[in-house]
Amino acid sequence: MEKLFKELSISAIKLGDVPYTQEQVENSCLKTDAATESNFEVLEKRLGCKLPSDYKELMLLTNGFPAPNSIEPSFLPLEKVNFLKDIDSELIEAYSIEGIEEVGENLERSILVGGVDEEQYFLLIPPNKEGLKWRYWKFANWIPGEEPYENLRHYFKTVIEFNETEFSLENES
Repeated sequence: MEKLFKELSISAIKLGDVPYTQEQVENSCLKTDAATESNFEVLEKRLGCKLPSDYKELMLLTNGFPAPNSIEPSFLPLEKVNFLKDIDSELIEAYSIEGIEEVGENLERSILVGGVDEEQYFLLIPPNKEGLKWRYWKFANWIPGEEPYENLRHYFKTVIEFNETEFSLENES
């Protein structure tokens, strides 16, 4: 995760789509102070579930970080992570209508880990049946709806590819 996060940071800073601190630019890294094991345990106790190992690995590396470009969400520090229903119940209600009620059900269970007060969220959705995996969604009305990822590595690789493509396009013109 550390190597991939470093790649994400370098691509974000190179793209220059979002203002970063001088320290982040000088270090070519979007890292903030890392969370601790006890911070993570407090969050899991508060949420009443054990979070995915890749998310824990990320938070023990950096306890949140700024958006890697202008269309991706920032990731929240652990103390701001919460169930989406406790932050944006109106969104859940809007997606709990006939025909898309499964989206509303997923949103109801989801944990918001990125994008508060931004145009998109990054959500972790706990499995609702034994044997199923956690789901990872970027969610925005303008997408429209959910954009699923296999895990955080898949999401980061997608963002890095996007940043690299955008950087190349900007430098061609």
